[in-house]
Order: sequence, then structure tokens, then C-alpha cells
Amino acid sequence: MILCFDDYEAQARRLAQALDMPCQVIQRHRFPDDENKLTLPTELPAHVIFYRSLDHPNEKLLELLLAAKTARNLGAETLSLVAPYLCYMRQDIAFNPGEAVSQTIIGQYLAELFDNLITVDPHLHRIDHLEQAVPATKAISLTATNMMADFLQDHVVDPVLIGPDSESAQWVSAVAKSNRWEYSVCEKIRRGDEDVQIVMPNVDIHKRTVVIVDDVASSGQTLKTAIAECFSRNAAQVSLLVTHALFGQHAKQALLEAGARNIWSTDSVSHDSNVIPLYNLLKQAVLELA
Repeated sequence: MILCFDDYEAQARRLAQALDMPCQVIQRHRFPDDENKLTLPTELPAHVIFYRSLDHPNEKLLELLLAAKTARNLGAETLSLVAPYLCYMRQDIAFNPGEAVSQTIIGQYLAELFDNLITVDPHLHRIDHLEQAVPATKAISLTATNMMADFLQDHVVDPVLIGPDSESAQWVSAVAKSNRWEYSVCEKIRRGDEDVQIVMPNVDIHKRTVVIVDDVASSGQTLKTAIAECFSRNAAQVSLLVTHALFGQHAKQALLEAGARNIWSTDSVSHDSNVIPLYNLLKQAVLELA
């Protein structure tokens, strides 16, 4: 059985239909003091799959704690979490004394709640394998880059792909590879959460179609700066393709105003830029857990 929450029900039902598996929504009630009461189905199979992406994670992590413990109490023997977007992976070391290394802490937290984890394009920068961050029985990291490449193949002609910073290199190179497109990666100098400078690579984009590719978009400031740099080099048009559309308030509008022709994303995070559903990618990974 797949269990989901109402904020991610559409994606959960698509996956459940692909797997020919029942899907139930966990009921939530918020009390006046902001505490939540969760209600799960009383009859659960031995293996329960929770499907919830972990954008805006703080409340979701607490709700997963309540839901997972309740599922165990109701008799579930194996719990798996399908979280297409996996939160708190960015802080993988203490950059300054006293900082919490959230990747390690949250990874251990999830491994204690769930036997298995499936995610898509996690933001792993200084480690090679997901199980180093989430020491679950099975920690499966999928990539949407082939699906993203297929989508671009159908929607653009002879693009130049640009990664906005060094961390994007693994994604932009993978998307470019399958169609042998030209690609390059910018250097990013960050001075604050919304104060970034982009140094463009030595690549000719004059009158070319540019697609900026990244795994995560949140404030949109890095992408906005990259768009401006592309147009300063006379790009014909610039579109954006990201795996996880974490866009904050007004971020999408700011990117459109900066000149983005298209803003595309997978449905790992619910957003009106979603054009690439992930259920077929996730389906096989779920079947391998059985």
C-alpha cells in the first residue's frame, strides 16, 4: 500500500496506478495550538510505502515521525519512503564552528524511521553514495537526467546547455551526453543567500538557444543572474530545466521577467512548471523493494 498526504496526492496516485497498488491518504487535523493529529488506515499490509517529497521539510519531517511510528504500531513490518526531493542534503560539513551537519543528522533520522529510501537526484556534493548520508537497509538514488534529455529532445533544437555553478556539472553533463549537445559550466561566487555573481565559461552562445540545467531552484537568484549573463552574450533565447522546483514566492515571475522563455521541471515538487512526471522512473525502484 502507498500512503500519502493530501499535498502530494496527485503524484502518489499516479505511482499507485502504475504499480496497480492501493493508495490511501493520511488524514491530518490541525489543532488551534498548531499541533497536528494524523489518522492512518487501521488495516495495513506488511510493507507500507510512504510517498512524500520533502520540500518545506520541517513540519513534514515531524509528520513522518508520527506516521511511521503509528504504522509500526498498526502492524506494518517494512516501511519505505519515496521522497523524490530529499531535504537537508546541502549542509554536508560544518563550514563554521558550531554548525549542525544536517545531512548526517536528517539522514540518520530517516534511516531510523524507514527501512528503505528512494529519492531522485539528491544534492550530494562531497559524498559519492546516498547510503553514506542515509544509512537505511536500501538507499536508492535515481536520476531524472535521461527523462530531462528526452524532454529537451522533443522541445528544443540544437541547444547549448549551461550549468549555473560547479555543483550543477553532474546534471548538465548527464543531460547533454545522451544527445551529444554542447555544454559548459559557470563559476558562481556567492556573497549571501540572494547575492551571487556568475562567471560565464568561454562558450559561444551568440544567437544560440540556451537551456540552463540544474538540480534545484529555490530563490532563483543564481538562475536569474545566469540568464542575464547569457543575454549579455547575445543568446537568442534562454530556458530553464530543473529537477526540483523549490521556487520561493515570486521567484518564477522574476525569472520570466529576466527573460526566461520557458521554465520546466519534474513533478518531484508540485509546481506549475512541472512537465516531466516521475512515476515511471520510480516504479521500477519500488518493485525492486518487494
